[in-house]
Amino acid sequence: MAQLKITLAKSTIGAIPKHKKTAIALGLTKTQKTVIKPDNAAIRGMIRSIEHLVKVEEIQD
Repeated sequence: MAQLKITLAKSTIGAIPKHKKTAIALGLTKTQKTVIKPDNAAIRGMIRSIEHLVKVEEIQD
């Protein structure tokens, strides 16, 4: 199963509250923090809503 490596590239200081909550829900609390999440529709939707703040890489197992 593929996984996604998600890094918070930009700060959420000027972001709207919904985007801040989405970043926190993904586990991204500070800039340059990286988390690994499973590749599924729910995670992809969360990434799409904050794609201007994150950098995403796909990891193959």
